[in-house]
Amino acid sequence: MSSEEPALDFDLLAASLRADSSDLSAFVESLAAKLQEAVPTRVRVERGRAGLFGAKTVRSLSVDLGERRFELRTGSGGVQTRCGSLSGGIVLKSEVLESEVWLGMLSEALAVEAQRSAATRRALERLLIQ
Repeated sequence: MSSEEPALDFDLLAASLRADSSDLSAFVESLAAKLQEAVPTRVRVERGRAGLFGAKTVRSLSVDLGERRFELRTGSGGVQTRCGSLSGGIVLKSEVLESEVWLGMLSEALAVEAQRSAATRRALERLLIQ
């Protein structure tokens, strides 16, 4: 990124990621899709069916950014969000976070990644204008 390009506003990015949060399942599906578009090589999404013929939905997602792994798991009680410290691809320490805190940290990490990668920056900018 050149010094002439404006910094990606991580508050705006967080708001974009939160946009669909009124419907929990739609929010998780939207977040997974946005992350798969923005950082496809760094995100893993696990999907499963809620029955024999049910639609596949996101059960968990994780994204590695910098020295952190951000994880989200869905269940009957809602979602659980965690953030862990990475070293050599291994999570050394992980803590459960409130969803709002987790989204803020994820957004900030994505904004930092966008400063390092033009492709990530373009993908995140597309997400912001959708």
